[in-house]
Amino acid sequence: MESKFTCKHGFTLIELVVGMMVLGIGLVLMATMLYPQADRAAENLHRMRAAELAQSVMNEIWSKRYDPKTGEGGIPRCTPTGNDECTVSGTSGNSRSDFNNLNDYAGLDQDDTMLGSSKKYADLYPNFKLNVSISSNNPAVSKIITITVTTPLNEAIRFTAIRSNY
Repeated sequence: MESKFTCKHGFTLIELVVGMMVLGIGLVLMATMLYPQADRAAENLHRMRAAELAQSVMNEIWSKRYDPKTGEGGIPRCTPTGNDECTVSGTSGNSRSDFNNLNDYAGLDQDDTMLGSSKKYADLYPNFKLNVSISSNNPAVSKIITITVTTPLNEAIRFTAIRSNY
């Protein structure tokens, strides 16, 4: 004799629809939380690489003489007037290896070669843009070094230092 209560295995249509809705809501919530995090991780990586590039260029610039008319080691220094008058523009040569003072770095960009290498900045930092400018209101006192690095995401990050004539 067979029992009246037989066990049936499986899901009903309503259970399947509810399960798919719960799964869909869960996937949407996870996607909205995880995908923006991936974008932020790329932004931080680009910012870090931009800082590395700017710091390496800044270290190189900082190690050079203040002005073409400044002596080795900063003595004698350039003066506000006379034959040793300080300048802001002008380069000492066309070759990258001839850069020996701050003024030479004005206009340096990603297409210039790295010091002591045949590689360009663009080779090691693809899709990054680099621009160096040197300015001053009073070149006998100080010069402003501005390095602008634009990341592949078009975020322009500016690094600035002031170098005194000492």
